[in-house]
Amino acid sequence: MVRYLGGVPVPLPTGSDVKLERPDVAEARLIAGGVAGAAASGGQLTSLQRVMIEALTESMTGFVVPVAALPRLGADEFARAMSARNAEFRSRMVQFMLLCALVLNPLPEEVVEHIDTYAAELGVANDMLRVARRLARGSFGLALVDFQRSGYMETWDPARSQVLHTSGELSSAWDQCVHDDALAQHWRSLRDMPEGTLGREVAKFYDARGFAFPGQMGSAPPLLAQHDWVHVLAGYGSTVESEIEVFAFIARANDDPRAFSLLAQIVGLFETGYVAAGMGLFEYDRGHLSHEGMAVRLADAMRRGALSAAANHSIDFLAVDWFEHAGRSVDDVRALLGVVPKDPRAIDMGSVTPWDRGGISPFQYRSGQRAAEEAGRPFDSYGATPAVTP
Repeated sequence: MVRYLGGVPVPLPTGSDVKLERPDVAEARLIAGGVAGAAASGGQLTSLQRVMIEALTESMTGFVVPVAALPRLGADEFARAMSARNAEFRSRMVQFMLLCALVLNPLPEEVVEHIDTYAAELGVANDMLRVARRLARGSFGLALVDFQRSGYMETWDPARSQVLHTSGELSSAWDQCVHDDALAQHWRSLRDMPEGTLGREVAKFYDARGFAFPGQMGSAPPLLAQHDWVHVLAGYGSTVESEIEVFAFIARANDDPRAFSLLAQIVGLFETGYVAAGMGLFEYDRGHLSHEGMAVRLADAMRRGALSAAANHSIDFLAVDWFEHAGRSVDDVRALLGVVPKDPRAIDMGSVTPWDRGGISPFQYRSGQRAAEEAGRPFDSYGATPAVTP
């Protein structure tokens, strides 16, 4: 693949020339037309790409934009259309293009080359372009290495272990920690929190599914366990589809563009299967983003993440010391962190809470039953039941 080397990027605006307002309908059409032009293979979008572009454009701008009726914008034309937008906005546009490309399997090299050209014209860079090139060439092992060494993982510092409450520093982000009695006791104490508090709800989330608390054998890496608080806080179940929503929410809430790699990796795990395993626990399971309604649910999760970021000037939900908030009510923490309600459309499309029918998988439901039996306590799923009989 020949990478784009020519042309001069459209300059970034300065001072009062920067446009910070939400896109109007005309700009929403330009955005959708530009993303469609960049992500199409052989000039054609897949049905999943089309519904993703439409759902994300509507969630982020408020305007319904039928992609099939839009003219496609080339790289130079799109960059000029974004001339009043700053580097952060332009970076989001490249992420939008990449997200719509990473659902392709196989991923054509021409699509990655297109996006590289758009990024160059916009004057922005994205580490996930390198990952996309690896995937397009079939170098899946190297792509996984890039996921680990770039993107969000670049932000890891062993000192961050403090907010995870591990007894010692973790050398890498997804380190397991299964022999840490103090950490496990910290988590077990959540069961003693008053009803309605975030900590008590997280303990219920774990007990209903038979999850081992961090510090115990069979537990998730402490950093990955951070996202379990978000399941409860943002109201997402624990099926694979809900995992996509949670990481879309987390990635978009963080204004550091490297956080996009979290969502890119989840797409590789749970849509294309490009990523065989990731984050110290997950294993690939293809085709979940293609399920009916998932594009709308993904888009709404990103909208909610963006609004939380706006309320907090960015927030890394994986870096929060959740035990500082464990004694507060869930509603209070939602208000504090700017977590807005779901759009009714996402709920209509199947977005459920951890306590609803469909908010737990059959495997998790059986695991919760087994763990309760082994512990000698009654099993309670707190309302959660699988969508199908376990």
